[in-house]
Amino acid sequence: MRWQSIRWMGAVGALVLCTSLPSAWAQTVEHAGVKFEQRMSLQGTPVQLNGAGVRYKAIFKVYAAGLYLTQKATTPEEVLAATGPKRMSITILREIDANELGKLFVRGVEDNAPRAEMSRLVPGLIRMGEIYSAHKKLAPGDTFSIEWQPGTGTVISVKGQPQGEPFKEPEFFNALMRIWLGNQPADHLLKAALLGKSS
Repeated sequence: MRWQSIRWMGAVGALVLCTSLPSAWAQTVEHAGVKFEQRMSLQGTPVQLNGAGVRYKAIFKVYAAGLYLTQKATTPEEVLAATGPKRMSITILREIDANELGKLFVRGVEDNAPRAEMSRLVPGLIRMGEIYSAHKKLAPGDTFSIEWQPGTGTVISVKGQPQGEPFKEPEFFNALMRIWLGNQPADHLLKAALLGKSS
């Protein structure tokens, strides 16, 4: 009887331990019903979720975003300087005019990119706008990603499908990251979340 009691207490203790483990031990993190894997592999290289959150426009949830890096970064400068593959993963939460979204991204780049870079970014921005305008509408649950692949360039995928050739310009990926991490980010709370500073 005493042995059974000890075993029962041990089982309860294990259950309490499992339910109190830090979120970093969990396999996924959830924001607005969207689950982000804590760890994944890009080009055979392990990456981890640096941070994730929700983009709001007024009171409406627009999309959930998660940033993946090879090691943790807490400042925009660390993210931009990080080596290895990187990915911004986005899941749409409400129907969006894809062409309008593309225009907002271009404006976000213009608001945050160093002036010296803009002339080199223009061809890529035009092509990015064409990618989004071709998709007309993005519905709740649709996904897209912006991924830096060392030796290849920036790859934009919509609904899991790469869109055309990679963007070769080395500064293009960082220009896109400044949409969310620049001095005039799309959403200040999302910026903090992507940098791991809030849940």
